[in-house]
Amino acid sequence: MPNIDLTQLLAGFLVLLVSLTVHEAAHAWSADRLGDSTARMLGRLTLNPAAHVDPIGTILFPLIAMATNLPIIGWAKPVPVNPGALRPNWRQKFMVIAAAGPASNLVLALVAAVALRVVAPVDATGDLIAISVVNRIEPLLRLAVYINVLLAVFNMVPVPPLDGGNVLAGLLTGPLANAYDRLRPYGFLILYGLMLTGLLSSVISPPARVLLSWLL
Repeated sequence: MPNIDLTQLLAGFLVLLVSLTVHEAAHAWSADRLGDSTARMLGRLTLNPAAHVDPIGTILFPLIAMATNLPIIGWAKPVPVNPGALRPNWRQKFMVIAAAGPASNLVLALVAAVALRVVAPVDATGDLIAISVVNRIEPLLRLAVYINVLLAVFNMVPVPPLDGGNVLAGLLTGPLANAYDRLRPYGFLILYGLMLTGLLSSVISPPARVLLSWLL
């Protein structure tokens, strides 16, 4: 069994919790702006993590992944969206709402990367207190970049349960859109199949590596 650094475990969990909270709040905010107030009325238009926590996806699954050195992936409670409130052009609006979550994670990754650039020169100042603070902050910022890039790329995989599936559904029209909608009930099975065969990792890793090379 791998050695577990409880401080690192807690730090990773807190970063993931904040990242998932912002992700879901971005869905809720964009839906509200586009005419669907469902999420706001249900209290989901908030940065309070308690409104978005899913016991399995936000707590249990990520903690197991961190403790066993697996990639840190998790999920929160999906934000409810009423397509009827988005008419006309509800498919396109739904696509924007879906894209808002991964986009928010990329913004968080960029903010953390910029913060890294800001604190890095402190090592050259010789100020022992400042260096000590940076040594504590820097790993947290790197973790924030890593987790948010993974969340963004994972969620943009074009499989119906994920945001990427909803983005693709908004781009398709006519018979292609109808055929894709018929895949939706089987989305989780497709996703699990990708995970079990290792294809999901093959899809996520290349774009994630490129983004991380740019940011770090």
